[in-house]
Amino acid sequence: ARGFSVPLQRPADCGADHYFDSSRLACAPCGAHQRQSAGGSSCVCEPGHRMVSGNGGFSVTCEKCPENMSGVTQDGWNCITCPKGLTSKGNCKCPNNEILVERSIDGVLLNEALCVHCNGSEQSFSASDASGSRCVRCEKTFIQVSKSCDCNSPNILTGGLCFLAREGLPPKGVAAVRFAQLGITLTSAWFLKNLQSSAFACWLYSNLTACQALGNMCVMNMNSLSSSSTDACGLFQYIFVSTARVGVTHSIPYWRHNLPWLYYGDQPGLASQVLEKNHFPTTFTFRGTDKDVKLKFIAASFDAAGNFLKWQSLEGGILQLCPDTQTKLNAAYVFGTTYQQSCKISVSKILLDFANPVFYDLFLEYNDGNGQEHLWAVPVLNLNLQYNEKFVNQGSNMNNWLLTRRFFLVDALSGKENDLGKPPRVIRIASKVTISIRLVSHTQRGTIYPPLITVAYTDVLIQNPETQSVMVSFAVSYEMNQSEARIQTDIALGVLGGLAVLWSLLKTAGWKRRTGSSIIDLQTVFKFLLFYAGDLANVFFIITVGTGIYWLVFFKAQQFVSVLLPLPSQEEDFVTYIACAFSLKALQFLHLLVSQLAIDIFFIDWERPKGKVLKAVEGEGVIKSAAAPVSIWRTYFIANEWNEIQTVRKINPLFQVLAVLFFLEVVVGFSNLALMDASSSLTRSSESYVAPWSRILRFGVSAALWVAIAILQVLFFAVIYERFVEDKISQFVDLCCVSNISVFLLSHNCFGHYIHGRSVHGHADTNMEEMNMNLKREAENLCSQRGLLPNTDGQTFQISISRKMRLNYDWIHETLTRKRGPARLLDSSANTFEQSTRAYNAMNKFLSSFIDHVHKEMDYIVKDKLLLERILGMEFMEPIEKSIFYNDEGHSFTDVLYYGNETTLLIFDILFFSVVDLASQSFVLAAVLTYLQQEIFRFIRNTLGQKNLASKTLVDQRFLI
Repeated sequence: ARGFSVPLQRPADCGADHYFDSSRLACAPCGAHQRQSAGGSSCVCEPGHRMVSGNGGFSVTCEKCPENMSGVTQDGWNCITCPKGLTSKGNCKCPNNEILVERSIDGVLLNEALCVHCNGSEQSFSASDASGSRCVRCEKTFIQVSKSCDCNSPNILTGGLCFLAREGLPPKGVAAVRFAQLGITLTSAWFLKNLQSSAFACWLYSNLTACQALGNMCVMNMNSLSSSSTDACGLFQYIFVSTARVGVTHSIPYWRHNLPWLYYGDQPGLASQVLEKNHFPTTFTFRGTDKDVKLKFIAASFDAAGNFLKWQSLEGGILQLCPDTQTKLNAAYVFGTTYQQSCKISVSKILLDFANPVFYDLFLEYNDGNGQEHLWAVPVLNLNLQYNEKFVNQGSNMNNWLLTRRFFLVDALSGKENDLGKPPRVIRIASKVTISIRLVSHTQRGTIYPPLITVAYTDVLIQNPETQSVMVSFAVSYEMNQSEARIQTDIALGVLGGLAVLWSLLKTAGWKRRTGSSIIDLQTVFKFLLFYAGDLANVFFIITVGTGIYWLVFFKAQQFVSVLLPLPSQEEDFVTYIACAFSLKALQFLHLLVSQLAIDIFFIDWERPKGKVLKAVEGEGVIKSAAAPVSIWRTYFIANEWNEIQTVRKINPLFQVLAVLFFLEVVVGFSNLALMDASSSLTRSSESYVAPWSRILRFGVSAALWVAIAILQVLFFAVIYERFVEDKISQFVDLCCVSNISVFLLSHNCFGHYIHGRSVHGHADTNMEEMNMNLKREAENLCSQRGLLPNTDGQTFQISISRKMRLNYDWIHETLTRKRGPARLLDSSANTFEQSTRAYNAMNKFLSSFIDHVHKEMDYIVKDKLLLERILGMEFMEPIEKSIFYNDEGHSFTDVLYYGNETTLLIFDILFFSVVDLASQSFVLAAVLTYLQQEIFRFIRNTLGQKNLASKTLVDQRFLI
């Protein structure tokens, strides 16, 4: 479990007799008579001791100065007498305004230091410094190679260093930097000056800063590792291979002594082992102490010259180029909070703020069981990595990845062509930085795999820095293996989809039985597809709602992490399911609308004339007695009430939309539960970081609210409102009975519904006194019951009529609907009016006689439906000789109204709301458009339903208000 774990050590932790080895990122002991330097990254001789030899770091040798020469020169190489005292470091000191002179003009060391100006120029191992203020010892490689301050041929002068020409030196480096995105290669001034010298110094002396600088140049060249190239990475690889004998650091095979760790190795499949073989040796929670909740990333930073700068915590926002408050920047490292930040930065600001590149080695800090701090190396996936064809740092196949370690944010140095003092021609920017945290499968304690940082660079050709800009982003994502969830979803979809096929076949069979047809034709297939569309929409809806609520509950409620949300790229299947559910449900809704607008309906008036009246016969000039006319107003009244209840629903649609919006956005703030963080708080501070939305959680929250509020509304209307205030459906049935009018409607060719409204008093066209008396007698049970059968209360029935009955109905109905009746009562022809009137009277007489069992060849029986028939929604018996009236206690005639299809309407509204929200990321817009579509379809249903009602019943449309 500690395959890539190293202990955390800082320069301040090393102590006075140790130095910080920047190659090993660990403390190392100084030699005899040595102590830590001021910077902490090397050793210097103790006061009173001079340096005999030293090539940097661990190879310093010191010896004690004689008693008569207790001072040490400023360069530390010699002992000297100091007549005016010593500093705390053991050097000679001079009074103010005097310059310490330790050597004569020709560079010969004085026995006694002088506080005078350096004024000599004689040939020696010293030379004037850059300011010309004193004589200093010349660069040590010159003395070592040529015993002078000149680097004469055949010695090699490069980068201000002198090297002895001999075999075994690294090959001559190519000071070229490839900018692949722009398709150009530049000769870098920085590489030209420092590449060869860094390689030689690293190879010959294991110079720590030289090795680090060489590694940095390789990183600036996008790790362009190739066996046939001698660029910065080629030289680094040459030294890496040649120094295998010196051993490795921290038992990590890819980290050589004295060299930076740049690669994980190029073995195929190594990346998957690095990222998935070992678990990170600590666990995380969403709610707990800071050490369990925070991701403590720490980076070792280096400058371009290879000097170790410091350890830096990422909580300071060092990887986030976009400006923001410290609170929001630090939110990126709260476990479980998906962080996304992007902005556009001008090139001029980048050149100003990042003139010198900084290189980072990233680690994740943790404590072992003994309280010891350790570091876990975080691998880097460089999407711009230039390597041979067998490694491609793209896609999800880890076997093709080559992982690296060091990275930078901005490189404005390697793109300088001729002069380091001039602006660069090209800069390279880390335009996309993503830290990926992956949860171990089947964990219950928040165990994660080693994090991965993915970096994508953008090459920018400098033309006009003031107008040029670059889009940069930083993200922290959390992911887990979603294959098991996908398999379970596929299984659920397969099983429920199969059941939907069977259910649709049963519906189709029931529809065929109700239409009186036994032939499987194209219409049957089309009807099956429509049924299946609705059932499959329900399957998709159940799966998506279940998935959304699952992630909402289990992600937000967990303490020890066991699940993480799907990434946006992993939500595509979920969004596809919602789109499919909406499309199929819209098709079902339109089918329902068309079916309801085509029903056959007729109002049977049972009222009979009370007597006879004298009536003049037109054209004959005589007066004859005729039956007293029956008032049509009762029929108009019932038709108008039917018209009003066509779009009555079990819920209040406006209240539903407003309540959902209220809980999501207005006051309560349930929408905050849809953010991709672990917090379940409903309120967020305006100053805190707001995580991006999760589409799955948005759907889960909104759908759960829709369903919960709808259930509460249905319970309220069913238990309280319809019982104690108003039940429009039951009132309509009662009104039919009081008005002495029955409703005969056919939703299918041979199937429909019947509402028995025949008054038990024989007449309804009466005055107020008699009406009140009739109602009183009925309340006191002084008359018969309202049911179709004697001594029963059953008034509503499902009817399955015989083919013969349907043929007679159609014959009369054809006459009834041949003309739709007058558009104006006064301007229609008498022939048309009389024809319609006769057809209306014929239909009324036929249906009333049918109910009264007058037609023995078209008689009917009344029975109860079997339980299985009720469950399946189909009838087992065929009405061959007699029609069948099934007792109905649930007012199933509402199936041809909005009221009886509340589930379909509700699911359609939820899916419409969700589709708009997922497309716009706005609950307010989704609520507004959902209400608008409800009103539009309600208007269409009312308008066309009113036309169908007027056409089928001969009730003039002007009376339907």
